[in-house]
Amino acid sequence: MLKFTPKGIYCVPGKFYIDPWRPVDLALITHGHADHARWGMRKYLCHHFTVPILKSRIGKDIQVQGIGYNENLLINDVKVSFHAAGHIIGSAQIRLEHKGKVVVISGDYKVQDDNLSTPYEVVKCHEFITESTFGLPIYNWLSVEKQNEQLQNWVLNNQSNGKTSVFVGYSLGKAQRIMKAIEGISPINVHYSIGKLNEAYESVGIKLPEYSTMDLREDAKYLNKGIVIVPPSLLDSNVIRKIPNRATAICSGWMQVRGARRWRSADAGFAISDHADWSGLLEAIKATEAEKVYVTHGQTAVFSKYLNEMGIYAEELKTEFGSDDEEVESINSLEI
Repeated sequence: MLKFTPKGIYCVPGKFYIDPWRPVDLALITHGHADHARWGMRKYLCHHFTVPILKSRIGKDIQVQGIGYNENLLINDVKVSFHAAGHIIGSAQIRLEHKGKVVVISGDYKVQDDNLSTPYEVVKCHEFITESTFGLPIYNWLSVEKQNEQLQNWVLNNQSNGKTSVFVGYSLGKAQRIMKAIEGISPINVHYSIGKLNEAYESVGIKLPEYSTMDLREDAKYLNKGIVIVPPSLLDSNVIRKIPNRATAICSGWMQVRGARRWRSADAGFAISDHADWSGLLEAIKATEAEKVYVTHGQTAVFSKYLNEMGIYAEELKTEFGSDDEEVESINSLEI
């Protein structure tokens, strides 16, 4: 049913692509991160919640159609449906059914419920395409409650020491999780890139904590023992340096093994990710009961080898996913 081409993953009978990295006529999009949703498609199909994100990031005039979770759509004799991936707002696994065969392209996903994204849904299939960003046994996340508690305690400790708490997290998904975790502790200020995407959340009825969008180039000096959330591209920038009495924390799954002391200009690091950890990946894959698994971006060689050793037939699949993912941007933006 699928063909892996230079433009991306192609559904042959359906005559459409899933998360293509080159311009095509019809692109089915799993979620709004820029490595999966790119400019130049003639038409986009995505979950309803992803529509405002695509319009914000790609262009207001794009031709885009929204679909709800578990709704069925027939495209050239292929039955298509979108199912919650739990990764970020509107993220979806795309289920394809043709002549009795079912294939699921999961995009990026996590099985933890962050109380912001629609929780992950298990979808049975014959073939499953999985990411493997954190496909090593060393990656195991704390519960969401414990993660939130860590962030809250760090902010309170900074306040007692007269410091402004600066969180570094990707603008789409991670920043909103940070906001939710520290709600009510102190006024929240966000970089304009985060504020722009917050509007996409709010446009589909998702309530975020109160916040102010700041021009940190001008307003940084007025911050005092508050909270600031910025994208990874600003770490170690002049903008950050203008914030007086600051303490900086990086929120990324990579912080599980790369301690904050090894990251330049960071005072703390929290292992918070919008991807599945090792146990989450295995849990999700086993639950699909798939006969064949394709492993994409991340620890593809190690993870596919492990799946084969445990009796699940798996192959590596080369894609261009990951170049603008929140976890990859975090690690590429820093110097070790």
